[in-house]
Amino acid sequence: MLALPVSDTQQGYDYPARVRWSLAQDDLQSYQEAADFLNFNNIDMVCLQHEYGIFGGVAGSHILHLLRGLKMPVVTTLHTVLREPDPNQLTVMEEIAELSDRLIVMSQLSSQFLQEIFKVPGSKIDMVPHGVPDLPFLDPNFYKDRFGVEGKAVLLTFGLLSPNKGLNTRMLFTSSRARPILTSSGATVTSTEPDCKLWRTKSEWHRK
Repeated sequence: MLALPVSDTQQGYDYPARVRWSLAQDDLQSYQEAADFLNFNNIDMVCLQHEYGIFGGVAGSHILHLLRGLKMPVVTTLHTVLREPDPNQLTVMEEIAELSDRLIVMSQLSSQFLQEIFKVPGSKIDMVPHGVPDLPFLDPNFYKDRFGVEGKAVLLTFGLLSPNKGLNTRMLFTSSRARPILTSSGATVTSTEPDCKLWRTKSEWHRK
């Protein structure tokens, strides 16, 4: 098994040995060469992780040049399925679906959107629920001491940040409503969505 990440900087990143090729995000030729590389190495199957903002081109269209050149089956995991895609997003996603042998989504709603909006046959879609294992409940105070938040109410969120998730509203509400009656502590274990670079730069306070 090998991995082909996408580099969004000219200098790239210090990847481990199993990364034998990296895509230059905005370089169309890089995607075409990656397809040649995968074909030459007789890869059995490609598992594409799709998220908006990762791939270059209008609506991430550069990835289509890689998919069109592949000679092996493609299984695409869709991390976001838009309910109201713009025309470019609609066109790109429809072709990704066409070029993929299977599509994996993480919710029933995503499967519904694929079928109703992008006209993907339900027989082509598999759902792997997004979530965590069902673990036994433990007294949270056991862990609060370890992280220095003993005696506080802890608000925890995870997942990628973007402007439409309401975290600023949550923090404003917590500070204005909850502070008079309890001492709270917020923890955000996350990074920003790939396509939120401008928002990330202007709103670093979301991450603190």
